[in-house]
Amino acid sequence: MKGGLSAHSARKVQEFLDQNFTRKIALAEMAAVCGLSSYHFVRAFSRTFRVPPHQYVLDLRLDFAERLLAESGMTIADIAHLSGFSSQSHFTTVMKKYRRLTPLQARFGKLNSKLR
Repeated sequence: MKGGLSAHSARKVQEFLDQNFTRKIALAEMAAVCGLSSYHFVRAFSRTFRVPPHQYVLDLRLDFAERLLAESGMTIADIAHLSGFSSQSHFTTVMKKYRRLTPLQARFGKLNSKLR
């Protein structure tokens, strides 16, 4: 894709993010994986993945957190921490904004679907 990441760079940054999404990652660190400046990286990443890097990382965190909500009895605070959110309230805010559910609703929604 014109202006996007090469297939090799896309795969490298995807693997890097899959392994590191639960910690704070600087944009410069992501860009370095591809050997690009932060400015060029954001543009190329956004073209390739159709979302900015920050949104991509949030989606990884939310997917992971939703899996933990569905499959574990861990507290929401522990899940927030393990998923890379700064606090339970930050996790709840982000989840409501992007998934239109609270963590508790996601947990019980998954439980209810298993009971049916």
